Amino acid sequence: MPTETCILTTKDLTILEVMRERCLGRDDPLAPILKRKIESALVVFRDDVRVNVATLSSRVAFRVDGREPDTRILSHDRMNGSAGLFLPITTPRGLALLGLAEGEDFFLTDHEGREERVVLEKVHYQPEAARLEREALSSSSAPAQRKPSLKLVRGALYNEPRLVPAGSDDFDGPGPSAA
Repeated sequence: MPTETCILTTKDLTILEVMRERCLGRDDPLAPILKRKIESALVVFRDDVRVNVATLSSRVAFRVDGREPDTRILSHDRMNGSAGLFLPITTPRGLALLGLAEGEDFFLTDHEGREERVVLEKVHYQPEAARLEREALSSSSAPAQRKPSLKLVRGALYNEPRLVPAGSDDFDGPGPSAA
């Protein structure tokens, strides 16, 4: 078997370690996959993970044994929502994809000894990259171009929360229309 490298964020590694602790023993089909992933892990901070690496909540396109590609969102567990939208890392294929970079593959063996090859084709969305992009955009915007921020003020009117422009320290109540 070729040398594997799995790139995991600190958060993803922690989740896999918890999953391994909760395994039902050697008969758990995820146990050998978790072992391979954790032992081959290159752990990085979320700001340092490359944009072409599949992390938790990434939308990825992948192939199994050369069949047509499929696109799913890697999720922590079974999610309520549209059928076929999520691929939990609590399944062998979802777990196999976590930590792969585009073009990399992972070989799975089922309980009957058959092997299947899972290839990560493309990372369409990665939450860590999207967060960094948002931060870069907000830091490069001039103050006049930024959207106004709001703060929550409690007790402004009958103890109901109200939104007022942030930085407006001269809040003087609801105004004449409230009378």
